[in-house]
Amino acid sequence: MEKFKDECGIVAVSMKNHIDVAELVFFGLSGLQHRGQQSVGLAVASGGVISCYKDTGLVTEVLDEKILTLLKGDMALGHVKYGPETESFQIFAQPLVINYKNGSIAVAFNGALTNGKALRGQMEDNGVIFSTKTDCEVVAALVARHDKGDIGVALKEMMKEVKGGYAVGVMTQDAIIGARDPLGIRPLALGKINGGYALASESCAFDMMEGDFVRDIKPGEIVIIKNDDLHSINTIDTATTTPKRAMCSFEYVYFARPDSIIDGKDVYKVRETAGKTLAMESPANADIVLGVPDSGTPAAIGYSLGAGIPFRQGLIKNKYIGRTFIQPTKLQREIGVRIKLNPIKSIVEGKSVVLVDDSIVRGTTMRKIISSIKGVGAKEVHLRICSPPIRYSCFFGVDTPDIKDFIASDHTIDEIRDELGADSLAFISTEGLLSSLGGSASSSIEGTGYCTGCFCGSYPLDVD
Repeated sequence: MEKFKDECGIVAVSMKNHIDVAELVFFGLSGLQHRGQQSVGLAVASGGVISCYKDTGLVTEVLDEKILTLLKGDMALGHVKYGPETESFQIFAQPLVINYKNGSIAVAFNGALTNGKALRGQMEDNGVIFSTKTDCEVVAALVARHDKGDIGVALKEMMKEVKGGYAVGVMTQDAIIGARDPLGIRPLALGKINGGYALASESCAFDMMEGDFVRDIKPGEIVIIKNDDLHSINTIDTATTTPKRAMCSFEYVYFARPDSIIDGKDVYKVRETAGKTLAMESPANADIVLGVPDSGTPAAIGYSLGAGIPFRQGLIKNKYIGRTFIQPTKLQREIGVRIKLNPIKSIVEGKSVVLVDDSIVRGTTMRKIISSIKGVGAKEVHLRICSPPIRYSCFFGVDTPDIKDFIASDHTIDEIRDELGADSLAFISTEGLLSSLGGSASSSIEGTGYCTGCFCGSYPLDVD
């Protein structure tokens, strides 16, 4: 794994008297494909009946025209998933549909519960049977247990029991519900489409559905959409609790699409600002600035603006190398990165280059990129990374490798520089990243708190 992988994306739409909302969710999920490429699922509700289709694969592979023709309803809940290899089976795809005493519900989940195993064990001791090891199934079981006829109350009781970073989408036979964890670690947004409402992990999904972004779901908020009406429940008692926020800072570094707005922050502008900050913190004497496409490009443009060094598109990405691309022979493995990212000789030859990327996890790919740039004649490569060194695992819904595989976990900056073959190396400081976000770590100030656990090892929640 050369980048962290976010595990899920959620899209839900409710439009009274419209039976083709599944097509809208299809487009919304396509806009969130970057959040998960392992499996796709879509559930629809029509006439009090919930139907669901899900499978492993990409959105366009799973939800083809034939399937969408069969999924008719005026409410729909969709999900894209990325997870560990052990969950590369259809049974782990979401939404999860369960039948219980009050009817049926579909549940889609993004994030991770820090007490999920404990809750599962308690319910298993009481006779509850689970078919997977997913936190989604724990959430679904808790909602069903607490549903006494008021789904809002059931969600509120569930949120009292679970701990972690999460966003949840629930579809009953007559309503769509969204909920976000009390610290707002994982994102969830509200939109409007032709008089109806929509929920999505990122605002870019509303653009794909030709809808409008309304606002972010607040930390600890539950929204219930029924008959095109919206009802909000705040689960945080502000009279006795000082609200805190700890939005995942890595959403802005890498996970989110640059055309999204999360918690009032334009993701592209944050990355560009971080690039400018990095240029001020760690200048380099160079001729041109290159970005590692696509995620490193906004930061590279920011670095160029901050340093006054021209930005050039000197790395070309092959957009047709899909997720199933394999490298069976030694030669193919050696040139695999060159196939995906090829430097333009006429741009880099004889130049001192600043190479900007969003993050480094293992460093294997970066080593090959630097080698390929020098291989076409670059005099120097000064590597600049627009996140602090990643040294710790995430426990709130991001699939991360073993900590021993992080190059920064047991190497100094100089050792990483030498390992990668760069002429110089610098990471943005944690303070610089937070200043680009206009906030601080786990702040109690409204809207300014961010989780930086993967950088510093200090988490907003206990992770025992």
